[in-house]
Amino acid sequence: MLLWISFFLIFMNLNIVKILKKKLKKIIKSLLKLFNYKLVKDLPLIYIHEYKSYEEYASVQKFYNRKKINRVWSDSKTLKIIGERILRDEYLNKDNLQGICHGSRNGFEVKFLLEYLKNSKIIGTDISEIATNFPNQIIWDFHNEKFEWLEKFDFIYTNSLDQSWKPFKAMDTWLGQLKNNGLLFIEHSRLHGVEGASQMDPFGVLPEYMPYVLTEHFGNKISLEIKKSIKPNKENIEVWLFILRKLI
Repeated sequence: MLLWISFFLIFMNLNIVKILKKKLKKIIKSLLKLFNYKLVKDLPLIYIHEYKSYEEYASVQKFYNRKKINRVWSDSKTLKIIGERILRDEYLNKDNLQGICHGSRNGFEVKFLLEYLKNSKIIGTDISEIATNFPNQIIWDFHNEKFEWLEKFDFIYTNSLDQSWKPFKAMDTWLGQLKNNGLLFIEHSRLHGVEGASQMDPFGVLPEYMPYVLTEHFGNKISLEIKKSIKPNKENIEVWLFILRKLI
């Protein structure tokens, strides 16, 4: 009888501990949520949303493009860092720079870089049909190869990798569009991470994990440089600039 009572008390104590742990975890989650954080243990390192078809993906992207057409993620501070990095690069021809900005919506980054980089030719792409309402913009799905763009550009900039349903295909396409020693700038932030992924932004990866994703995928085809900045006027969001140089 005493043995059964002992087992019962141990069982009850274990249950109480489990309940207390569960409640404590819930309290911690609630507190972290107030500061826009989440327990990393609860998140995968990488996430890719699955669509029923390409048509669904394209339709969703076009819908949100129209909805957010007047919103700009790019900022002059970050773009200036990119411009300065391009101008001091020893491999790029500063007299005839050619660049492309993928997923550039209303063309803000194209306009800024054209003004900052003299003697440059820069275009922007977006999947939405209203891309051509803005100067130097064309309608294009950035996953797709275009023969005229193969090994054409000195640099590529994007902050839209999170809007890719096939991010590795997109990055392979972009690398193919660069000249040897060309630079691919991928702007990333915690908002581009797993927690921010959705049907609208199908790809998410933690910024701290991104270097491993890039180097594992590309191997010796690239060298990798990382710069950090704080995005002005956007709640001091920390920005990671992943700068890939095409080596092969």
